[in-house]
Amino acid sequence: MKKKSIVTLSILILLAVFVAACGGNNANKGPSAKPQESASPESGAEQPASEETSGTVTYESETGPVEIPAKPARIVALTNAPNVLSLGQSLVGVDQWTGANPLFTDMLKDVAIVSEEDPEGVAAQNPDLIIAGSHMKNLDQLSKIAPTVVYTWGKLNYLDQQLEIGKLLNKTSDAEKWVNDFKTRATAIGQEIKAKHGDNVSVTFFEMGDNSVFTMGDSWARGTEIIYQAMGLTMPEIVKKDTAEVGYYSLSLEVLPEYSGDFIIVSRDLSRDNDILTSEVWKNIPAVQKNQVIEIESKASSYSDPTTLEYLLNIFEQGFLGQGQ
Repeated sequence: MKKKSIVTLSILILLAVFVAACGGNNANKGPSAKPQESASPESGAEQPASEETSGTVTYESETGPVEIPAKPARIVALTNAPNVLSLGQSLVGVDQWTGANPLFTDMLKDVAIVSEEDPEGVAAQNPDLIIAGSHMKNLDQLSKIAPTVVYTWGKLNYLDQQLEIGKLLNKTSDAEKWVNDFKTRATAIGQEIKAKHGDNVSVTFFEMGDNSVFTMGDSWARGTEIIYQAMGLTMPEIVKKDTAEVGYYSLSLEVLPEYSGDFIIVSRDLSRDNDILTSEVWKNIPAVQKNQVIEIESKASSYSDPTTLEYLLNIFEQGFLGQGQ
C-alpha cells in the first residue's frame, strides 16, 4: 500500500550520502533533499559579481548585497561544494556529504571536513568566503568569520544554480559555456533515445534502501533533471501525480509494477545486495524482464552539478543506447 513519506528535510539530508545520496546529494532511504532545483533566481540573476580580478566586489545575494573577494582563494563550502569544484575552484573546507562522495574524493584530498554546527572549525580554515544554506544554523556567526553567501535549497533550478555559482566566483563565462554545451548534448541524446525506443518511452526512478523504495519527480537529483528536463523523456502519470507535492513518494514493494515505466533507473548502494531486486514482484516487472533497468550508485548521484551530471549522462547514454564516451 502506498504511503507518503513524512521524513523531514534535515533527516533527508543526513541520509543523503549513506543511503541514497544528497545525496545525495546524498540522499536516501527517504531520498535526500535534492541539492538544487526549482525556480529562476530572484536575486543575483542579472549581474555577475564582477569581472575584476583583485580587491572586493559586491555580490547581489538572495539576502542582499555581500562584499566578497573578486577572486576568492580560501572557500569553505557548506553547501553547493560540487558546483564550486566543477568550476575548477579549490576549497579549504567542505561538508561531510560532499567529502564522502566518490566523485569528489580526489579533488578533496587534505580538505577539512567542516560543519555549520562548529563555527570554530570553519574559522580554523581561515576562509575568505563561506557558502552556506539558508536552513543552516549559526549563519550570523559564520558571517563574522568571512563574507557568507547563502542559497536556499530549491530556489534555483539545477542549471541556474551553476550559473549563479559562476557569478559568485567570477567564472560566469565558464559556467555559461558548460550549461549551453550540456543542454545541447543531453537534448541530442534524448532524441536518439526516442528514435530508438519511441517518442513516448517512459522512465521511472526508484531509490532503494534496505527496506524502502521511493520514486522521484523531475528535479530530485540522481539524474532526474537529465531524463525528464534535458532529454524530455516521459514520466509515468502515476509518478507525476504522486511526486507533485514534495518531489518524491514512498512506495511499498507490491505497488512497484504500477509505477514502473518502460525503463527503470535504480539508485542504490551498489556495494551491497538488495533483497528487493530478488523478489518475485521485482522479477515480474516488464522492464526488468526486458533487461531495461539501469543501476546507479546512490552515493555518487545525489547532486545536480556538472561533474555529477556528466557522470550520469554517460551512464544513461550507455544504458539506453549501448554507447558512451
